[in-house]
Amino acid sequence: MKKKIFTLMLVALLAMSFAGCTSQKEQKAATESNTVSSTDKSNIESGDKTSGKLPNLEVRFGPKSNEFTLNLDSNNTATEIGRYIGQADWNLPIYHFGDSNVMQYYDIPSSYKIDSDPKAVTTEKAGELYYSSPNRIILFYQDAKVKGNFTKVGQLKNIDGLKEAVENNAVVEGWDNKIISISPAK
Repeated sequence: MKKKIFTLMLVALLAMSFAGCTSQKEQKAATESNTVSSTDKSNIESGDKTSGKLPNLEVRFGPKSNEFTLNLDSNNTATEIGRYIGQADWNLPIYHFGDSNVMQYYDIPSSYKIDSDPKAVTTEKAGELYYSSPNRIILFYQDAKVKGNFTKVGQLKNIDGLKEAVENNAVVEGWDNKIISISPAK
C-alpha cells in the first residue's frame, strides 16, 4: 500500500515537472491574465495577451503517436485550459475508470486553478473531452452512455485511428504509466 502511494506521489511530481514550473508570483499573474470577464466574452476564442487568441492544440498519446487536433469549445473552462496549455505543454499520466473501454482520464496538477460549470451528461461521442472537478480531463475515445456532471471543453478533430492510438499507447520508460501530451499546434 505504501509503495503504491509513493508511486502515485512520484507520478504526480513528475507530471507537475512536465507541465512546467512557475513561481507563485508568475502563477498568480498567469491566473489573473487568463480569467475571462463578462465584458471579454468576444475574446473567448483567443488567448494571447494582445489579440486574445487561443492556441490551436494538438493531442498525442505517448511520445511517438500521431497528432490529433483539439478544437476547444467556447466556454470559460475551455478558455482557461487552452491558455494554460499555451503557456506550457501538458504531459499527463493516463488513468482508466475500472474496466472502461470507452474513456480514460488525465489528472491536471493542482497548481492550475480551473473554474467549471458542470452539466448533467448522459451521451458522449468519440473524441469529446470533458472537464471534471477537481482538475481532471476525461476523453471518450468511443461513443458512450455514461452519466455524470461534466463541462465539455472540446472535440478532437478527425478521430480516425483514435481508438487504436489510445489502445496502442505504450508505457513511458521511467514513468511506469502511459501519458497524453497536449500542446500548441506547430
